[in-house]
Amino acid sequence: MREHLGFLKTSSAIVKIAAWIFLFFGVIGSIYIISGRIPGRSPWEGLVNLAISAFFFFFLYIIAKIAELLIKIIEEIHAIKKE
Repeated sequence: MREHLGFLKTSSAIVKIAAWIFLFFGVIGSIYIISGRIPGRSPWEGLVNLAISAFFFFFLYIIAKIAELLIKIIEEIHAIKKE
C-alpha cells in the first residue's frame, strides 16, 4: 500500500483544486444569473446553480479529505510495522 501514497497525495491535491475551481465558477455564474446579466434566466435558477455548485464543492472536498485520511492511516500502519 505504501506505493500508492504518491498517487493519493497527487489526486487529493488535484481534487481539492478542482473543488475550489468548481465553486468559484459556480458562484460567478450564479451572480451573473441572479443579477440578470444572462437573459432568459430567473434568479431562482441562479440560486439552484449556487446550491448545486456548493454541493459538488463539498462532495469533491470530502473525497480529497478521505484520500488524506487514507494517507495518514497507511503511514500509521507502516510506522507500527517498523516497530
